[in-house]
Amino acid sequence: MGPGRHIFVPTSQHPASPIRWAHFDTPASASMKKLIIATHPDLAASTVNKRWLQEAQQRDSEFTVHQLYQRYGAGKALDVALEQALLLEHEAVIFQFPFYWFSTPPLLKQWLDEVLLPGFAYGRQPEHRKLEGKRIGFAISAGIRQKDYQREGRYRHTVEELIAPLTATFSYVHATSVPPFVFYGAEYDPTNPDIPDIRPALEHSAQGYLAYLRSV
Repeated sequence: MGPGRHIFVPTSQHPASPIRWAHFDTPASASMKKLIIATHPDLAASTVNKRWLQEAQQRDSEFTVHQLYQRYGAGKALDVALEQALLLEHEAVIFQFPFYWFSTPPLLKQWLDEVLLPGFAYGRQPEHRKLEGKRIGFAISAGIRQKDYQREGRYRHTVEELIAPLTATFSYVHATSVPPFVFYGAEYDPTNPDIPDIRPALEHSAQGYLAYLRSV
């Protein structure tokens, strides 16, 4: 996998494996809050994303949690001016979402299409590149086990490779993407004894998630 910012969780093949933690370096400058753009179509039914956001919401002096489906989930038009203002008001942005068909939920794709406009996100003149230098992170819950997200695994691609369209987008607008924070094996069903219980690993991951947010 890529360098740095991953949490590795136990799988059914290795139930006794310890959780390995990466080291996170916190940026020296933290003059403004960080924006978490959370995109989950059914957060109430979520296990991983809901737990992560609880940690962020308890620290509102550090993070602004902006839930796209909560604000626009009933088919409302995106408030592009608001979305752009939020980007400018925060020193860094973390996009948090569950992996949907090896990509983002549809509302996040719509957000990218409608918010990252010419004259704001890109253009010939420096004043048209308002996100230049902005640090961008990704906190992702993946239902499948980590070993399946390997070149030799079931899906033949790593998560970093699968989110290349996102990192390419932010490279195009001169922002700086950092490696993602990923929770693997999130398809937990407490009624199915054949699916490993992820709850202990999830509690550990909440601290790794906070460290990641602070490092972006």
